[in-house]
Amino acid sequence: MTFYEQQAHFELETWKLKIRKKPSFLNYASKTLQNRINRWIPDKVHNAITVTIEKMVKAVLFGAKYTTREPRKDSSLQLREAFIKERIDFYRKTASAEGAVTGAGGILLGLADFPILIAIKIKLLFDIAALYGYDVQNYKERLYILHIFQLAFSSQQGRTDVFKQIEDWENYQRTLPDDVDKFDWRTFQQEYRDYIDLAKMAQLIPVIGAAVGAIVNYKLISKLGETAMNCYRMRKVSSLKILKQLKD
Repeated sequence: MTFYEQQAHFELETWKLKIRKKPSFLNYASKTLQNRINRWIPDKVHNAITVTIEKMVKAVLFGAKYTTREPRKDSSLQLREAFIKERIDFYRKTASAEGAVTGAGGILLGLADFPILIAIKIKLLFDIAALYGYDVQNYKERLYILHIFQLAFSSQQGRTDVFKQIEDWENYQRTLPDDVDKFDWRTFQQEYRDYIDLAKMAQLIPVIGAAVGAIVNYKLISKLGETAMNCYRMRKVSSLKILKQLKD
């Protein structure tokens, strides 16, 4: 291992400990309250929101593959991640500026931030996947991107389940349906909506909306970038272990 690879491995193990940490009482209480509120919302409303988010994510997920770079081959981890950190910084600044503009525009523009931000997040994930050398034309790679998205924006309880799936991706992906319509979109939208609701609602408040939008979007992209980097690092480590076992 190079010094950079050792440092990356240490960051990965530290991140895994954070992900595996049991939900605090505050996390548990917050999730319990959100679940109760979700039960009060009629199924028709849930279904409408699920379909909206599903169509929104699918449009970006299956459209972004045509504008994403070719997978990067034969690069060191340090060089790959130098490019990845540059992309994260670019999208972070883009999302922050977008959040400031929509936050300053009142409720209508504030609502427009939702689909725009999803597009920015998924485009970032496509770029990161390609820079790590994965081909997003592959359907299962796009499902992996969805799982990273879920991991980044779920409650601590939901995060644990998704992390187990990602941690054992080589085996888990074999159980996934070939039809994306069979993906659990309802859980996906509820976890995502519950995670960002409070922060994004503050973006609709006059006067402070622009500042809130800029800060929240910046932090959301930072979190997504960190999550994606560690998910792909974990996958690289897993692939190396499998190769070593085959050689032995």
